[in-house]
Formats: sequence, structure tokens, C-alpha cells
Amino acid sequence: MVFKRMVIEEWFDKYQYEVDYDIGESGVKFFKLGSLNIDLSEVELRYGHHTGKPGLREVIAQQYENLNASNIAVTTGAAEAIFAIIASLIGPNDHIIVEHPNYPSLYYIPESLERQMDLFHLKMDEKFKPNLEELESLIRPETKLIALTHPNNPTGSMITEKMLKEIIDVVENRKIYLLLDETYRELTYDKPLPPAATLSPRAISISTMSKAYGLPGIRIGWSATTDKKIIENVCTVREQLTICNCAISEEIAKVVLERKDEILKDIKRQVESNYKIVEEWMKSQDYLVWIAPEGGVVCFPKIKMDTSTDELCRLLVEKYRTFVIPGYCFEMNRHFRLGFGGETEELKKGLNCLEKALIEIKGKLSK
Repeated sequence: MVFKRMVIEEWFDKYQYEVDYDIGESGVKFFKLGSLNIDLSEVELRYGHHTGKPGLREVIAQQYENLNASNIAVTTGAAEAIFAIIASLIGPNDHIIVEHPNYPSLYYIPESLERQMDLFHLKMDEKFKPNLEELESLIRPETKLIALTHPNNPTGSMITEKMLKEIIDVVENRKIYLLLDETYRELTYDKPLPPAATLSPRAISISTMSKAYGLPGIRIGWSATTDKKIIENVCTVREQLTICNCAISEEIAKVVLERKDEILKDIKRQVESNYKIVEEWMKSQDYLVWIAPEGGVVCFPKIKMDTSTDELCRLLVEKYRTFVIPGYCFEMNRHFRLGFGGETEELKKGLNCLEKALIEIKGKLSK
């Protein structure tokens, strides 16, 4: 069993703090504590509940019809929830199917744990939509879990409620679990899907405060399911890792979720405005093609030139002080992840630098 660093996190460590324009981040612009106007003076800095602060779990459960606090496990970001679920559900003789491209943790974890795994590839010529026939073809007798993310990171693709219910029919009939990462559910451009956890005891919903709420620094995520054995499993694994969450972080998350409608209203307005800027910029592009995202704050353009995006992304950082994520971080070399959840002026300037870098790369390749 060997754990290795994720190349996407190495890229973040090396370059994100060296730029002026970050148009690669996968969440909305982070808040500063002072802007939230939260009084933390009475927070007790003690060990907390292993499954999360009861008041926070109750607020989270309000998002899930017919679920209550006992159906929620609060974790150190969604990453810990994903690790705990995979580590506890997938044994040495079990098999997992992971949608790809995706946040790499979803396939690095089973790989590191030396579990049997197949990647379920989303294709650009299918608009990065799941092909259910292909998905079913990957299922084996030993398949225990299917992991999907929609709205997807990095493509921004979305599935319909009809498709979600068809997938749930598959997992119920095969007695498999579905792990659906719903990190961007609140930022779906059309009507959001019903949370998977509300549709079946075989479904586990994952979410976080990091992306749609602009609070990656508090490291709060959660899993939701009607199967309380899964919640117990998450608690069992995290007792060996983090034990409990940061008391300050849990209080911030609780207050923000209590103000959810007010906070998300402004965030959604900003995302919509930024999306239109990216959409118009892409229309003018001679060097890129894309599938327009249907949710979240990221998209996954492909360079038309027959080259990887490595040189483009390094040129952007080193010469233009602009940050995006190269496709090799998602094992799709001709793509890159573009994020538009930040400040509008930063986005505009970053896109201008990206245009200049594309022209420069085109010139080099033409020589």
C-alpha cells in the first residue's frame, strides 16, 4: 500500500501563490472571516462530537428531505468523507467504478489502497455526459461502489433527474452503493437534482463548504445517507485520522448554512455574471473548443493545436502570472481547467493573459 501525492495538489503548491490572476480555482472566491460577522467568542475549544456538532448536523439535514441529524457525518472537508467511505466499504476483494475526469482523490484513494478499480470515462463528443450502457458494462459481481460527480469537476457537466434515477435503479438492482459528489449542487444553472441520499438507501451524498460557499479554509464537509451503518463507518475511520472537527470551523459552517439563502443569492449572481464573460470570450476563440458547463464554476476547454497544455500553463504562470490547471492533472493532456468563481476583474484580466499565451504558443508551434 503506497500513497502518493496528487499531481494537481503539487501544481497548486508550486504555482497558486505565485500569480496575480487565479482563474484555475474550483470554488467561488473565498470569504474573509471579518466579512461574515460571526461572533466566535463563546466557542468552546474542546474536542467535539465524532460525527460533528449536533446543531450543525441538524442544519445540514434540513437540505435532505426525510433525513435528520443521525443521517449526517461531518468531516474534515469532503475529502475525508470520500476517504472514509471508500476505505470502509471497499475491501481487498471488492471493486469500485470511478467517473473520469474527476477530482483525482476519488481514484487515487482506491489506487493507493490497492483496490480493484475501473475508470468510467466521460467523453467530450458525448458532452461529458455519462453513457449508462458503458457504465453497466463495467459492473462486475464484486463491484461494491460507483462514484460520480455532477455538476462535474472539471467539466461542469450535469445529469438529468431521469438519468440519476436510472443510475439508482442500477445500483439497487445490483446491490451496489452510489457515491454522488454533490459539491456544486447549489450552483446548478437549471433546477438542481434531488440529493441522491433522499432517493435510495443505496445512495450516499457528499458535499462541502469549500466550493459553493467560499469557505475552503474551514475544512468542513459531510456525507448524508439513510444507511446509518455508513455513518458509523465514516465515524470509525475518522477516529483513526482526525477524531473530530475544529470547533471554530463547525460554528462558522453552522452560521453560514443558517444564512444560506442570503449568502447564496449574491454568490449565484456573481457566478452567473462571470459565466457570461467566459461564454462570450470562448465565442471569440480560434484556439480552443469547449463544452459549456451546466453547473459549478469550472469548465474544461481543449486546445485545438496538437499539443498538451503543459507549456501553455507554465507560460501563463511564469510570464503572465496567471493560474489555470493543466490537463495532465486530470490525465487529459490537451485540456485545462478554467475557473470562473472569483472576482470579475481578476477573471477578465486572467482571460486576457490566457489569450496572449495562446497566441504565443501558436506562434512557437508554427515555426
